[in-house]
Amino acid sequence: MIKGAAAQTMPRNNSSQSEGLVDAIRNASKAPAQRKTSYAVPCASDFRDAVTALAERRKVNVGDIARSVILTMPEVVIENMPDPGEPNGEDRETVILKSGPSAGKPWRRKPRLQVRMPAGFDVLTIRKALALALELDRGKLSITLEDAARPSARERLEARDEQVSRLRSIVGALSFEVLPHGIRSREDALFVLGFAPSQRPDMSAIRSRFRMLATIHHPDSEVGDHERMSQLNDAMAYLRRFG
Repeated sequence: MIKGAAAQTMPRNNSSQSEGLVDAIRNASKAPAQRKTSYAVPCASDFRDAVTALAERRKVNVGDIARSVILTMPEVVIENMPDPGEPNGEDRETVILKSGPSAGKPWRRKPRLQVRMPAGFDVLTIRKALALALELDRGKLSITLEDAARPSARERLEARDEQVSRLRSIVGALSFEVLPHGIRSREDALFVLGFAPSQRPDMSAIRSRFRMLATIHHPDSEVGDHERMSQLNDAMAYLRRFG
C-alpha cells in the first residue's frame, strides 16, 4: 500500500489497479527533467516483448514505467520481487552493427531492453521494477493508496487482532468452565447453559439460551471455543432426551 511515498503489493484481481499504474507512469513522465543515461537491461525475449507491449499500450516509454515503479514502491518491495533473470544461452537476437569496422554485419547478442532513465540506478533494480509493473498490469498484484493521516491497513489489522485477543480473554473469563466429567445430569446441563441452580427454565428458554451461546462459542466465531461448543451440544442433547 502507498502511505505518503510508501507502497505494499498484495495479490488481488482488481481492474482499477491498471488505471493507478497509468497515473503513476504519467506523473513520472511529467516530473522535472534529470540527466538521463541509457541502460542496457539483459532479459529473456518473452520478458522484453511483454514490457515493450505494455509501454506501447500505455503510450509511454519503458523508462517511464520503470521509474514510476521505483518512485512509488518501497525499496524492500522491489528487492523482494523475483528477478526475471538474464536470457539463457540459446535465447539470442540478431542485430546489424551500425558503426565501427564491422558496420553492416549481423551480430547475435543477448536480448535486452534499452531503458532511458536518470543516472544512478542498477540494472537488477530496473529489471525487477519492470517485472513488478507486468505483475500489476496482469492483475496478479495491486496497490492500495492510503491517506497518510489515517492508520495504515497493517496498523488497523494489528489493532483488530489485539481487540479480538481482548474479547477472547473477556469471553473466557465470563464463560462456564468446561465440566471435566461431561454432562451427567440436568443440573450439569443447565449449568453449562448458564442457568442458576434454582431456575427451572422451559424448553423455549433453553433453546433461546443455547442459540445465544452458540453464536459466541461456535469455532467459526472470532472468540469461539471448540470445547465449550461441544459441551453446549452435549447439554442440549441431554435436555432433549431426558427433559
